[in-house]
Amino acid sequence: MGYTIGQKLIKSHLVSGDMTVGSEVGIRIDQTLTQDATGTMAYLEFEAMGVPRVKTELSVAYIDHNTLQTGFENADDHRFIQTVTKKHGIRFSRPGNGICHQVHLERFGIPGKTLIGSDSHTPTGGGIGMLAIGAGGLDVAVAMGGGTYYITMPKMVKVNLTGKLSPWVAAKDIILEVLRIMSVKGGVGKIIEYAGEGVKTLSVPERATITNMGAELGATTSVFPSDEVTLQFLKAQGREKDWVELLPDADAVYDEVIDIDLSKLAPMAAMPHMPDNVKSVTEIGEIKVDQVCIGSCTNSSLMDMMKVAAILKGKTVAPTVSLSIAPGSMQVLNMLAKNGALSDMIAAGARILESACGPCIGMGQSPNSKGVSLRTFNRNFEGRSGTADAGIYLVSPEVAAASALTGVLTDPRKLGEAPVITLPEKFEINDSMVILPATPEEADSVEVLRGPNIKPFPTTTALADEITAKAILKVGDNITTDHIMPAGAKILPYRSNIPHLSQFCFKQCDPDFAKNCQAEGKGFIIGGANYGQGSSREHAALVPLYLGIKAVITKSFARIHCANLINAGIMPFTFANESDYDKISQGDELCLPDIRNRLENGKEVVLKNLTKNEEYKLSYDFSERQRDMLLAGGLLNYTREQQA
Repeated sequence: MGYTIGQKLIKSHLVSGDMTVGSEVGIRIDQTLTQDATGTMAYLEFEAMGVPRVKTELSVAYIDHNTLQTGFENADDHRFIQTVTKKHGIRFSRPGNGICHQVHLERFGIPGKTLIGSDSHTPTGGGIGMLAIGAGGLDVAVAMGGGTYYITMPKMVKVNLTGKLSPWVAAKDIILEVLRIMSVKGGVGKIIEYAGEGVKTLSVPERATITNMGAELGATTSVFPSDEVTLQFLKAQGREKDWVELLPDADAVYDEVIDIDLSKLAPMAAMPHMPDNVKSVTEIGEIKVDQVCIGSCTNSSLMDMMKVAAILKGKTVAPTVSLSIAPGSMQVLNMLAKNGALSDMIAAGARILESACGPCIGMGQSPNSKGVSLRTFNRNFEGRSGTADAGIYLVSPEVAAASALTGVLTDPRKLGEAPVITLPEKFEINDSMVILPATPEEADSVEVLRGPNIKPFPTTTALADEITAKAILKVGDNITTDHIMPAGAKILPYRSNIPHLSQFCFKQCDPDFAKNCQAEGKGFIIGGANYGQGSSREHAALVPLYLGIKAVITKSFARIHCANLINAGIMPFTFANESDYDKISQGDELCLPDIRNRLENGKEVVLKNLTKNEEYKLSYDFSERQRDMLLAGGLLNYTREQQA
């Protein structure tokens, strides 16, 4: 029996375990990336490990999230990241160089290599045939130190693409269709692999759009073949030496197959407030639009920008619409400036933003009250835009640009003949915004500069014999990391200051959560299905750790957040009987009796409800390594013990 692409990538990097679905496998990591919203903590964790220099083939620190500088905090974090990376052998991508996933795809991604990043949209690299996985900052720190990265061996899903996209239909519509079919939790425990004749019709930037939003499926990652299209892209980037062919075996077996005829797709949109709430643009109708934002790591490539510029050329944005455009990298912005496309955008009335994440992470461009905002982004969670009552729709650049001109949600097929955009034979190459690290000989003389907003990693302790505490919070299904630890311009500057950040934890669900935790000293969280979906931000685990949360008990977890909880030393359990979720009320006194002994010896875990005199069976599926981490009080303690 042959191998899928995902299986080949895992097999070629396998360090431990066997490739049986559901078992834990350890893989060697070739590359890592961080961004500034997660990077400061990741590098504090790396320093705590005591490893003098990274051991990966390539590690890059990007500044792209916290670029709005209304105080000293973000600037101090950037200075810290620049100096700590210089000391420890990591490349530093300066603010303005672009969004981490766009730049990494252009300049550093290599087919056949493994990449983990402290950002959930790291699977963008799957667009050129990488095994690219989003992870918590602590996992990235361990990988930089030469440690193995562990995942549960995923199932393999083949998305078989046939036919060719019709004019005005985009790669964004393909992934929206996959989300419509699979849902935001349908990819959990799976690698989504794209195959079929339709793959050959998609450029690398289009493939990257699809793998990028695979994060919204909850998938481990998504991947495309590395083929002649990949070679053409790398050659245009001056990196043809990095190309290797990577195809599935003819007799590869998949756990699931989804067939999509590209010729039958129409322009689509994800409606508020979830990426899988997908309908066709025609079905939704011509609703009034207040704002259009084009960019993000999903749709900010040169190809996307050139399509937008062609649609806007010689026209004017509707007077009722605010249009902002953020090219994904310095390379893209520079090429738009040189070929005249940037001028076409500006003349049409677009507001040009810097090459950064910007509105996608809540850094500016919040829509008006109850406004409708069309965005070429990847997430439309409630409140993520910075306006609590806004309606956020996720669309393709074509739909976004067409709607900006008309002032209503518009099917771009109404505009007539579609512009034909092809990739250049050669991209503009300028890596001057990437600063190389000091040599090993120079590293000792590099001073790491820390601002007053940078606080230490929260301390953890070994697991107690028994834990009794209140159900300090009870929440429903599909709780996102934005619910747990919000993003946005007011909060993101404190990502390196866990004590200050803690006051915002679960603010959207319970304004008194942090205060209640501090009053109690410890507690449990009770959650519904798909708890922790969304961003890879480990702060959604580190802040609850700081506030004394000992365990999170739910119907089911999203992959990255579950791993982050274990890394932080917080126990993630699920109800053996989901109906037991309904029996617990917020404020109930709960107990995990004999918990250390039960975990240590693989025994059944029970949760006692002392308030209601009831008992519930809990499920867990920890590997031996994860169990030892929880017993030690988290990955940092566990790593120190292993080194000792």
